[in-house]
Amino acid sequence: MTERPTALVTGASRGVGEAVARALAPTHHVLLGGRDAEALDKLAGELPDARPWPVELTGVGPADVAGVERLDLLVHSAGVALLGRVAELTADTWRRTMEINVVAVAELTRLLLPALRAARGHVICVNSGAGQRANPNWGAYAASKFALRAFADALRLEEQELRVTTVYPGRVDTDMQRSVRDQEGGAYEPDRYLRADTVARAVLAAVNAGPDAHLTEITLRPSEGPVN
Repeated sequence: MTERPTALVTGASRGVGEAVARALAPTHHVLLGGRDAEALDKLAGELPDARPWPVELTGVGPADVAGVERLDLLVHSAGVALLGRVAELTADTWRRTMEINVVAVAELTRLLLPALRAARGHVICVNSGAGQRANPNWGAYAASKFALRAFADALRLEEQELRVTTVYPGRVDTDMQRSVRDQEGGAYEPDRYLRADTVARAVLAAVNAGPDAHLTEITLRPSEGPVN
């Protein structure tokens, strides 16, 4: 029997990360990355071949990845969205946003590069429409997503045996989006947003592209709703 490919999905305890983990579960052994150990245990019990990988991404180190010798797919889905005017954003907000959305992604990828190289694997960064256009009150978040885009572009050129894909979803019906709408002071309208499983299907499209195809970027927007 052919061994299943291994995927590590960060932010797997909820939202897009959970949807991606569920979409990969029929074909992959899935490592469920996140901080909420209880939620990860519950999800692992629902999937055919998954195990929790509880970790604080901002403190990830060699010991956390010591058992991962071969990795076919790394999906970066964890992130934070802290909004505010440039005049009001503190240095701590900028640092936290960059640390979670960029630095943790870069460091985890660096630590896993030997395993990714061994599998000629695939790195997918779940970015945002804010990684393509900055809007008022989104300065720190957009800056982090522009940086994430640059990271993926550099990685693609440096590690040419790997596939590297950036996915740019618009607003998605998730707990993070509820927090965003609270910060914006607006109504939460899930029917106007993408579903998490729609984003997961875009991830699968990149994963399942034939060996002659490299989907470098995928952009999704709600059919009805805000552009950003």
